[in-house]
Amino acid sequence: ECEECVKIGAQWVHLRTCQECGVTLCCDSSPNHHASKHAHQSAHPVIASAQPGERWLYCYSDDAFVEY
Repeated sequence: ECEECVKIGAQWVHLRTCQECGVTLCCDSSPNHHASKHAHQSAHPVIASAQPGERWLYCYSDDAFVEY
């Protein structure tokens, strides 16, 4: 679950996990874009998909995507 959406009673589409601090937040397809907001505000640019079966990383600062 998105920690920030839970606080405000909002819903999310997909989840992303910050690779710097481990917080799990909602994706940019979600109304609140908490993962990208966190990346820009905290200077933690790399996220991983937290969706079952998805194995990829994305770096906001480099606009780079990689599967693993």
